[in-house]
Amino acid sequence: MFPSIPLLAVVSAPFKRSQLGLFQGKMKQYGNNVPNSKHKTRRTWLPNVHNQRLYSDALQQFVRLKVTARALKTIKKYGNIDKYLLNTKPELLGWEGMRLRLLVREKQQVGEVAKVAS
Repeated sequence: MFPSIPLLAVVSAPFKRSQLGLFQGKMKQYGNNVPNSKHKTRRTWLPNVHNQRLYSDALQQFVRLKVTARALKTIKKYGNIDKYLLNTKPELLGWEGMRLRLLVREKQQVGEVAKVAS
């Protein structure tokens, strides 16, 4: 009765840029500039984003990503990008992170099947 809607259209993205990289839940923040005169003017703060090349052991290649400083710290804590992608909540990964997670899982499953077969 109701038309089916694609999943990505349903997911709201108030800060769409965060869906195109590993932003670890960081979003655009809003506030006021307040000088001595107390005349408040609106302003925004953007996340600390860097373009990085990170090596994926599962994919055996470098992956180019937009990554926040917070996500880089978490990747370093987990040891590598593959462990980070597999152990992080989907809400924090965004679209690009989930795409990479699926690629890593597929490569790991192919590797496991090859080990069992031999």
